[in-house]
Amino acid sequence: MTDSTLVLTAHVGDFVWRAAGAIALANSRGQRVVIGCMSFGERGESASLWRKGYTLDQVKAHRREEAEQAAKVLGAEVRFFDANDYPLVETPALLQGLIDLYREVQPSVVLTHAPADPYNGDHAFAHQIALKARVLAQAPGVEGPGEVIGAPPVFCFEPHQPEQCGFVPDVLLDVSEVWERKREAMEILAAQKHLHAYYTELGARRGLQAARNSGPNLGLPNETRAEAYMRIYPQVTRELS
Repeated sequence: MTDSTLVLTAHVGDFVWRAAGAIALANSRGQRVVIGCMSFGERGESASLWRKGYTLDQVKAHRREEAEQAAKVLGAEVRFFDANDYPLVETPALLQGLIDLYREVQPSVVLTHAPADPYNGDHAFAHQIALKARVLAQAPGVEGPGEVIGAPPVFCFEPHQPEQCGFVPDVLLDVSEVWERKREAMEILAAQKHLHAYYTELGARRGLQAARNSGPNLGLPNETRAEAYMRIYPQVTRELS
C-alpha cells in the first residue's frame, strides 16, 4: 500500500477489529490513512452501554470517543457520518459525503467490508455504498470537490464469521511489526470487550497461515500475526511472482 489509504466501515469498531493492523502498518510507512465511519454502532454493537442505562446520545458520544482514541493509537484520521444504525441506510447526504471523502483523500487503496454478512446487514450495505461512491467519485460529471479519483484497488477485510459470509481470503497481510498497536487499539473498545480474545486468536491463526504460505521468499516465522483480505478487482501485473 502506498501514498494514502481510505478505510470505509459501517460502525466505529469495525476498523479496529478487522483492519487495525493494515492501518498501523500504512501509518508506520509514512502513509496517510483516513477512516470513514458511517455509523457509531449505537444500536447493534453497544449492548453493554444500553445495559448500563446510557441514553442514545450518551452511547454515540462514548463510541465516538473510543473510535477517536483507537484511531490516534493507529495513526489515522477518522471522520464520522452518523448515518444511523440497525439499519444503516443510504441517504443523499451519506453518498455525497463518501464521494467527497474519496476525492479529498485520493486513495491508492480502499479497505471496506465483505459483500455478504447474514449476521449484520449494515456490513453488506457499507460494502455496497463504498463501491458505489468509488465509481461515482471517478466520474467528472458527478458533482464534488477536487479532482476525480483513479481506480484504487479495494480490499475487503475479514467478517466476524467468514464461513457464513462466503469470505475466501486471497491476501494475508503480515502485521507482526504493528501487532501491539492493534492490541492497544482493541483494548480501548471496552463496549465490545467480548471480542478481544477472538481477534487476538484470529491474528495468530491467520499469522500461521501466512507463515505456511510465505515460502522461501518471505520465510515468515510461526509467531507471525496477520490479517486476511479479499480483493474485489483483479490485480494488474507484468509478471507472476
